[in-house]
Amino acid sequence: MNVPLSILDLAPVPSGSDTGAALRNSIDLARRAESHGYHRYWVAEHHFTDGVASAAPAVLIGLIAAATDRIRVGSGAVQVGHQTPLSIVESFGLLDAVFPGRIDLGLGRSGQRRTEAVAAAAAPRPAQRTSSTVVDGLLIPPPFDFTTIVASPRWAVQAGLQQQPGAESPDFAEVVDDIQALIGGTYARDGIDVHVTPGEGAKTELWVLGSSAGRSAQVAGERGLPFAANYHVSPATVLEAVNHYRSAFRPSAVLDRPYVLVSADVVVAETSEEARRLASPYGHWVYSIRSGRGAIPFPTPAEASASPLSPEQQALVQDRLDTQFVGTAEEVSRQLSVLQRVTGADELLVTTITHDHGDRVRSFELLASHWLA
Repeated sequence: MNVPLSILDLAPVPSGSDTGAALRNSIDLARRAESHGYHRYWVAEHHFTDGVASAAPAVLIGLIAAATDRIRVGSGAVQVGHQTPLSIVESFGLLDAVFPGRIDLGLGRSGQRRTEAVAAAAAPRPAQRTSSTVVDGLLIPPPFDFTTIVASPRWAVQAGLQQQPGAESPDFAEVVDDIQALIGGTYARDGIDVHVTPGEGAKTELWVLGSSAGRSAQVAGERGLPFAANYHVSPATVLEAVNHYRSAFRPSAVLDRPYVLVSADVVVAETSEEARRLASPYGHWVYSIRSGRGAIPFPTPAEASASPLSPEQQALVQDRLDTQFVGTAEEVSRQLSVLQRVTGADELLVTTITHDHGDRVRSFELLASHWLA
C-alpha cells in the first residue's frame, strides 16, 4: 500500500489572471482533492510576489476548511519570523475552534534564515558539491546557494515591512517552545501564568518544515514533532535533512517514533508529451524567484516557448527542472515511489503549478487515481 498523499498549494496566479481567481481556484481544488482521497491540504506563505496569492495562510485555511468537510487543512508553513507566537496560536486556535481536529500548524523559520544568510554572505564559504549524485535511483543535484538572494537589498526592504521597527527574530527553538506552551496551557513568565483564548487546548497538529540538516530538523527531532522536508525546494539537501531529524528525534507525547513528510513538484497528464508541455513554463517561474525578482504570474507554454531561457538562466534552475516529476500518472507514481523509498517518507506532499486551472485539477485527479487506488 502506498503512503498517504497530500497537497501543497501556493495559490499560483496564472499570467493574464488575478489573485481573486487564483484563490477561488485553490478553494475549488481543495474540494476536489477531498473527493479524490488526498490526506491533507496545505497552503504556503509567500510575500511580495505577483505570481503567488497565498500571503496569509490562516485566512486561506479558513476559507478552504469552510468549503470542505473532512480533509485536514494547514500551513506549509507559517513563517515565524513575521509573527509572534501569541498571534500564531490565537489565529490557529480560532481555526481549530471552528474546525476541530482538522487544522495543521506547520512552522518555518524565515526571519532566522535571513539573518543567517546575511552573515554567511560576508563570511568565507566552504566548497560546495558541484555535481549531481544518484542515491538508489533518486537524483540529488548540487546545492543552490541562496545567500546572494536572501542578503540582497530588495530582501532587506521587504523584511522591514514584515516586522515592527527594531524587532529581532528570536531563536526558532524558543518560538516553537512558546507555541507549544501557549497551546498546552503551561506558559509562564516572571511567575505569571498566561492563558490564551482562543488557542489553549487547541487540537491543531504541530509540524516543523525544513530544507536542510539545520535548526529546523534539530528542533523538530528534539521535541518529537513531525517533520516535513522539502525535496521540491531544496532537492540537494533532502537526505541530510531527514537523516538529521531522525538522529535528533526523541519520543514525545505527540510521537513515539519519527514521522517524515517529503514534498515533490509534479505535473501529470494523459501523455508524457502533454505533461512536458504543461510543465514547460516552470523554469521561467523558478528563475523569477532565484533571480531575486519574486515569482512571476505563471506563463502559458506558448509564452515560455516564445522567450526561452538563456544558458546562464537555465543553469540557475537546472536542479529544480531535473527533480520535477513530469509524465503520466504511472510514470510520476514510479518517481514518487523512489522518493518515498529513499527518504523513508511516511507521507508525500505534492505541489503542481500549471497555467490552466483545469490542467492542474486534472493532474491531481490522475495522480490520485493511480497512487490512491
